[in-house]
Amino acid sequence: MVESLNSVLGAMSSFVWGPWLLIPLLLGTGLFLTFRLSGIQFRTLGRAMRHAFVDNDRESGEGDISNYQALTTALAATVGTGNIVGVATAISIGGPGALFWVWFTGLVGMASKYTEAYLGVRFRTTDANGEQAGGPQEYLRRGIPGPTGQILAFSFTVFAVIASFGIGNLTQGNSVAAGMEDTFGVDPWISGIIMFVAVGATLLGGIQAIGKITAAFVPLMIFVYVTGGLIALALMAGEIPAALGLIFTDAFTGTSAAGGFVGAAIMTVVRYGVARGIFSNESGMGSAAIAAAAAKTSHPTRQALVSMTQTFIDTMIVVSITGLVIVTSGVWDQGADHAATMTAAGFSSVLGEQWGGTIVSVSLIFFAFSTIIGWSYYGERSIISLLGQWASLPYRLFFTMVVFIGATTELELAWTFSDLANGLMALPNLIGLLILSGLVARETREYLKFDPKLNRSPEEVRAFVEKQQMDWK
Repeated sequence: MVESLNSVLGAMSSFVWGPWLLIPLLLGTGLFLTFRLSGIQFRTLGRAMRHAFVDNDRESGEGDISNYQALTTALAATVGTGNIVGVATAISIGGPGALFWVWFTGLVGMASKYTEAYLGVRFRTTDANGEQAGGPQEYLRRGIPGPTGQILAFSFTVFAVIASFGIGNLTQGNSVAAGMEDTFGVDPWISGIIMFVAVGATLLGGIQAIGKITAAFVPLMIFVYVTGGLIALALMAGEIPAALGLIFTDAFTGTSAAGGFVGAAIMTVVRYGVARGIFSNESGMGSAAIAAAAAKTSHPTRQALVSMTQTFIDTMIVVSITGLVIVTSGVWDQGADHAATMTAAGFSSVLGEQWGGTIVSVSLIFFAFSTIIGWSYYGERSIISLLGQWASLPYRLFFTMVVFIGATTELELAWTFSDLANGLMALPNLIGLLILSGLVARETREYLKFDPKLNRSPEEVRAFVEKQQMDWK
């Protein structure tokens, strides 16, 4: 029965992520928003990075966490197994050219991430506990009048709750336990108990605790992994030009069979590059908008620009390190059966098993654990929107228990189900982004004309908002 269900879910996932539905919608939406926002991800990236990492202590406004903590919470949720195993899977099936489509998806996805974060802040509300509540479940319902908005919001919310237990919990907990067992010989039951306690203690503190924890360790875990990858690439510097040539050539021609790799047609290259790119950075899924809505910020544009940098960091930095090490080291042609160990093999071939394998294994553990923390907040805000404030505590308790189940159970079905839930979650959000894109483009243009360097004081921004008669706080 499990095999039959897995087969059915796999077929459904293949259709949703296939060439006729989600892939063209994701790329099309990202391209459309890139043009509608006048290439905002290219012309404002420098200012956005400065505002995220240098000027973040100057922000003020209603919110539960700083804009930097909102960024690291979103990074915690997205920098996960997709950055290590997901990229390897894309390359092992689609070939080196899949990495190009991961990059392309990330670049256009920055416009999608900006738009959903803007709307998350723009339409946020205050819940019964005095905390900020926002995301697709709010901006689809409040921003799109009539039953269309209600249906889109309800659909997103249901699939977000489901996805929080799949991609945000079961699969990540399993990855942590597997990494602990392979690297340190720790029994999965012990890992499950440790995560049960750690996740439970974090969730008791709510978004404030999540924000503080992710702000502390997310930058460190990314730094360790990226540094290891850069050292490996420096040692293979002579092979990088040929690897880049292979990536760009195969992106448009497909990939011939080589070694254990069976070859891939151009559609396979595109499909797995786009699917794993979205799996990694979540642009267009709407999840990061939930974290953005909790940020203290004086205007939606400011937080949206900060949130946009998350996709750049995730895809253009962390994912690039993984993909380039795999292709440059030559381990990409081992075949799909070796996808789970391909990144470790690439690092180890240059840095040695002791250093290379350990860096990847430890990074995978922390990446997966951070994803659990970030997604716990996404799921909680979604179920509160669906059932009310009373559902918060039961959700936290159940989410914590599921972490233990994920650590101690085989999860082939959960992975298939997670891919499907992610896709179904993105569909209503992408439709909403297209419908509301005019509002975002107009208000963004007006704000950047007023504050092009993002250095206006909160008092000046407040006066601008009042003058514009913008219904936002």
